[in-house]
Amino acid sequence: MKVLVIGSGGREHAICRKLKESPLVDKLLCAPGNAGIAEIAEIVPIKAMELDKITAYAKENAIDLVFVAPDDPLAAGLVDMLEAEGVKAFGPRKNAAIIEGSKAFSKEFMKRHGIPTAGYATFDEYGSARAYIEKAEDFPIVLKADGLALGKGVIICADRDSALKALDDMMLSKVFGGAGSTVVIEEFLTGREMTVLAFTDGKCVRCMPASQDHKKAYDGDKGLNTGGMGAFAPTPVYTAEIERETLENIVYPTIKGLNEEGRTFRGVIYFGLMATPKGVKVIEYNARFGDPETQVVLPLLDSDLMEIVLAVTEERLDSVDIRWKDGAALTVVAASGGYPENVIKGYPITLGEFSSDLILYHAGTAYKDGALVTNGGRVFALTALGKDIADARRKVYAEIDKISFKDMRYRKDIGIK
Repeated sequence: MKVLVIGSGGREHAICRKLKESPLVDKLLCAPGNAGIAEIAEIVPIKAMELDKITAYAKENAIDLVFVAPDDPLAAGLVDMLEAEGVKAFGPRKNAAIIEGSKAFSKEFMKRHGIPTAGYATFDEYGSARAYIEKAEDFPIVLKADGLALGKGVIICADRDSALKALDDMMLSKVFGGAGSTVVIEEFLTGREMTVLAFTDGKCVRCMPASQDHKKAYDGDKGLNTGGMGAFAPTPVYTAEIERETLENIVYPTIKGLNEEGRTFRGVIYFGLMATPKGVKVIEYNARFGDPETQVVLPLLDSDLMEIVLAVTEERLDSVDIRWKDGAALTVVAASGGYPENVIKGYPITLGEFSSDLILYHAGTAYKDGALVTNGGRVFALTALGKDIADARRKVYAEIDKISFKDMRYRKDIGIK
């Protein structure tokens, strides 16, 4: 098969590496890719949001399947466009991807179907939102931009003043563009966070090992939210009892609710969860593989990813045996110094030789005049497999300084909690 992957980050590098292992894949392509992906796939110079160009390219070049990995093209309806032209695509259609594309929609959806989540209010008018915050009594509270904001549109506000500033930034200053035209204001949940990714064809659901992401920019969970500074899997927080509760109260009702609303979901669905004193609750849905969770979950997959992808698109997921490796995986992101606010691109990169049980995923990299340079906020994700989380963690931190570029930084506490 000729397979085209859409995207350019560490997640897409992890997907491409896993697809490359499949005997079902004869030719692997990626649009627009990055420097690491270029080593294993043919690069197609089309951006992820150039939907018409991607559709035309897939049709003209007899692409057998397009794997749509990022959130933006899914929310914009790329899968619908490809299918309309007779091209097989992996990922949810637009009317299902809205569970990530609109936080206001996802909250109302959970309310309709009795799925546990934080209390909330939604506003599309600044004055009403400001009045709500001014009357609020319980802090912290959480402000979320309704639309897609590269994982950065969620602000935890410790007090009224910081909440009002965050509201001004979102609705008046438009720091997240149109994504902040509507805001969701939520109660602050306490507990342990975890992520459950699942393959689904709309009928069958197969969950992957639960992972734990580290969103904050700096050690000790300080600073702004990022797209993710590291992750590990499986997380010990996800006990057998929590798994049972999550499946019964969240996973199955979500798939059932989407079907009932004519929004059948085929692809990978992401459940961002919090194990609170009052039970497991949904923090957010994503309509695709997470980043950097993919960089720890896919290395643990002991089955053919392409076989699973085809089973999802052909609605026969229940016929596939999905196996997972023993042990654990942990990844640490090497980021640009100014990430997530002021990213400077184009710094030369030096890489050493890594041990065989480490995987270097490229995220924000490119070649400029033949030299490897930084090309984004998150530049690499270095992943290790180990017998447990502590073992994988030791391996990553023993070698991460073999990555070098100006102002590089990384969190030193991934996996400690």
